Amino acid sequence: MSDRHTLPRTVWALGFVSLLMDVSSETVHALLPLFLTTTLGASVAFVGLIDGVAESTASIAKVFSGYLSDRMRRRQPLILIGYGLAALSKPLFAVAGSAQLVLGARFADRIGKGLRGAPRDALIADVTPESIRGRAFGLRQSLDTVGAFVGPLLAIVLMLALADDIRAVFWLAAIPAVAAVLVVLVWVRDPPVPAGATARPPLRMAEMARLGRPFWALTGIGVVFTLARFSEAFLILRAHELSLPVALAPAVLVAMNIVYALGAYPVGILADRLPSARLLLAGVACLIAADLLLAFAHGLAAAFAGILMWGLHMALTQGVFAKLVADRAPAALRGSAFGAFNLATGFALLLASLGAGLIWDRFGSSATFLGGAGFAALSALFLVVRIQKPNVTPP
Repeated sequence: MSDRHTLPRTVWALGFVSLLMDVSSETVHALLPLFLTTTLGASVAFVGLIDGVAESTASIAKVFSGYLSDRMRRRQPLILIGYGLAALSKPLFAVAGSAQLVLGARFADRIGKGLRGAPRDALIADVTPESIRGRAFGLRQSLDTVGAFVGPLLAIVLMLALADDIRAVFWLAAIPAVAAVLVVLVWVRDPPVPAGATARPPLRMAEMARLGRPFWALTGIGVVFTLARFSEAFLILRAHELSLPVALAPAVLVAMNIVYALGAYPVGILADRLPSARLLLAGVACLIAADLLLAFAHGLAAAFAGILMWGLHMALTQGVFAKLVADRAPAALRGSAFGAFNLATGFALLLASLGAGLIWDRFGSSATFLGGAGFAALSALFLVVRIQKPNVTPP
């Protein structure tokens, strides 16, 4: 498996798979909000609906994939199917002639994400000693986020080279997705199944109670956090509103994800040493600052300051939540726990993104980000109350 300080090869392999798939996905997603609104004529509310439905679909799929991976005692087949489906969905964006087809492509892509997400996180926990689990999740998140800023950067280069031909960029984005699938095939392996072990029986609701109060309290905190964090598509739309050219729109995700990538691994190391609640509260503070900067920005400098703070908030929270889920779940229910957590937070993201789009269309962009700041402050209050409440294990 690993010695006390060395991360297993499987963790590195999954990190590079995430990197490649994010290069592909974020090349598309960096251009998609403007493709929808300027090329296909969709409203901002519909953009929010697409992102919300896509992410909630992924969350629902994570419940079933996490459960299946627990039952089969194998994670790799579902990881492979998930990345394969995501790769197959990429050409649909290039041929889309309507916002509805884009919704269908995002739906297929996010089903793939859902199929791979919970088994992948559970596999990382399976092969990594608890003493360095925060480091493992931080590394995977960091490599994932490297892809998330390389993708938009690649989108800028391709847009300039291809005279703003968005559809041609979408076609080329399929190449790293195929490479990700090949890495899963060659390098990602399940740990050996103990001798005499058989497939688990079907999961019963009574077993979910074994996850315990600390896990469900953590899930509640995750839901409130997610209500304050709507889709990054709104960051792109806000920067474009402040005169960022279409060809440079991916720079929004480049800037955000540079901070996210640089911060995720160090935060993962800190999560093995410090109370997680401190990191989550710091993340909420960064999110509030980001929302306020974006709400009151009168130029691109202030907008990008908010975008950088948004990336720091992601670095301080996302890997920490993954570690906490792994720590609070029995090993036999780990995939199911990731699925349940992601289902709850996925529906919260659907509500957050749809609400953000409706507020934007009705009251303007500033109101959207002020609303996000309000929910972020509420999530901080909720976290503090949970920490101070007797007989409740804090994050």
